[in-house]
Amino acid sequence: MVRTQVYLTQQEKAGLNALARTSGKKQSELIREAVDHLIAQFSKTRQQAVLDCAAGIWKERKDLPDFAAVRKEWDRGRRL
Repeated sequence: MVRTQVYLTQQEKAGLNALARTSGKKQSELIREAVDHLIAQFSKTRQQAVLDCAAGIWKERKDLPDFAAVRKEWDRGRRL
């Protein structure tokens, strides 16, 4: 682990102390959990944004094969 210093407001510090007492966890553990949660949430949001940007990028392309026909051909080949 890497040691990191953070600055909290008095209200944040008091809330963190209360959470630590009621949960039986250390403050540092609660902070790590919060950071992990934030990273996971951001990753999901970013992944969705990338997917949204990619949606429909082939919509108007005329140089691509008919994917439905290609898929039918593949499905036919699997039955053999």
